[in-house]
Amino acid sequence: QVQLVEFGGGLVQAGGSLRLSCAGSGHTFSSDAMGWFRQAPGKEREFVAVIDRSGMWSGGRTLYTDSVKGRFTISRDSAKNTVYLQMKSLKPEDTAVYYCAADSYLSTIVSGKPAYWGQGTQVTVSS
Repeated sequence: QVQLVEFGGGLVQAGGSLRLSCAGSGHTFSSDAMGWFRQAPGKEREFVAVIDRSGMWSGGRTLYTDSVKGRFTISRDSAKNTVYLQMKSLKPEDTAVYYCAADSYLSTIVSGKPAYWGQGTQVTVSS
């Protein structure tokens, strides 16, 4: 059974930091792109960041939505089937349920249609 499980959500004050982790099982995620989405109350799920598979051709390329550039960093440990999202300088508008995602293709994740989804972890930023 393929699973993505997120960890690390919680309550933090504005300006603070959190690190989310997403551990995959049941599949070799090292050959996939992995990413993060978020969904705030009353809003649609939106793309946050993605990291391509490690390798000669893709080189672990990363992409971010504009609102998190310079504040969030996505990284991965392919040996552990894990992707991370380091979030700094958090703002109240970052409050959302954060979802991990994986797919063979980076473009499919960015388009919002990855093959695999995690169950989500709540991040709440207080002002």
